[in-house]
Amino acid sequence: MVISPQRIRDERGQATLELLAGIPALVLAGLVALQLLATGYSLTLADGAAEAGAMALAAGKPAGPAVREALPGWARDRAHVDVDGGRLTVRLEPPSPLHSIAQHLAVTSSTWVRRPEG
Repeated sequence: MVISPQRIRDERGQATLELLAGIPALVLAGLVALQLLATGYSLTLADGAAEAGAMALAAGKPAGPAVREALPGWARDRAHVDVDGGRLTVRLEPPSPLHSIAQHLAVTSSTWVRRPEG
């Protein structure tokens, strides 16, 4: 069987089109993976910040400044602290190109501490 030069050119063009069609799918998969990594990292940060806030509450100090101090700079404005008695909840929005995605992927970490009497 003899393959003509015209047929080879046509097949090369097909491979190029398939590659170009696959690039957006690869980029999207990469962005989704990065977003999931950022969300997991945000959960780790929220856990540490909740622990820092709980230690501050146990020492009779306000939790908010301790929580913010335990977070890196980019996360401080994304954190929301709620103290209800001895229960401390830290809600953190992960970094995301779209604000609505960050709101839906927000992570929370809660802890409870016995507050000092007096």
